Amino acid sequence: YVSTRAISDTDPDSVVAEVAGRGITALFTKLETEVGEPLLVVEGLTSPGVFNDISFTVRAGEIVGLAGLVGAGRSEVARAVFGVDGYRSGTVRVDGKGVPKGKPTAAMRAGLALVPEDRRKQGLVLDSSVGRNTTSVILDSLAKFGLVTTGAENRAARPWSEKLEVKTNALSTIAGTLSGGNQQKVVLGKWLATDPRVLIIDEPTRGIDVGTKSEVHRLLSTLASQGMGVLMISSELPEVLGMADRVVVMHEGRITATIDRDDATQENVMRAATHSANAETEQHA
Repeated sequence: YVSTRAISDTDPDSVVAEVAGRGITALFTKLETEVGEPLLVVEGLTSPGVFNDISFTVRAGEIVGLAGLVGAGRSEVARAVFGVDGYRSGTVRVDGKGVPKGKPTAAMRAGLALVPEDRRKQGLVLDSSVGRNTTSVILDSLAKFGLVTTGAENRAARPWSEKLEVKTNALSTIAGTLSGGNQQKVVLGKWLATDPRVLIIDEPTRGIDVGTKSEVHRLLSTLASQGMGVLMISSELPEVLGMADRVVVMHEGRITATIDRDDATQENVMRAATHSANAETEQHA
């Protein structure tokens, strides 16, 4: 129990502070880090009717926020970059090397990881264990003579479960019984176990409690400070503004603005998210 207040005596910031046990500014832990060399370079990515001429760069130590209204094409771009969906033209390079389109396994080998928007449908096998889910994309490396033992799975999964503070009694716990926040941690652990160069994370804190949100934000900031590149897609504007070093804004399948952290405000991000690139150009002409 924390407190009881009359509606007239409270506000969203104070509610967040009491639920999370910390002030609202602590929700967005952003460590200062030196941005390094380009890790992910996307140029001219085009899928007719979905997105057009998408170009951006994610550097080592950098969190790039991909913002826009629902239907702008952000998740579709992420899926194309990772190889889940195909595209007609354009290139994706990681560490200067081209990544074949339409091949997620090649994207993984290149150093990409994708935490999808819908963790329950796309990120987890709900009726499988926490340990099995955490190791599901690295099973080949755990196999001996073509077999993977539960012990080997648990030895590989335990460090990630502990590091991410997954609240579960055992790695044998069925993933579908966990809270939304802990399910998200399992999905994160699964992809971090691949030791990626670039983490693409779609809606990182959707449907999880305020306290776990701050934990996820702290993790993303820590990963960037360790030299990983992060492409974060979020519909929550405060999250984008609080965590991103640069904001790439999309509208109807096109990039309409790329805004540095110091210049990113709710007003100019929303302006870019609701206007076409041509309209932006005409306004400034």
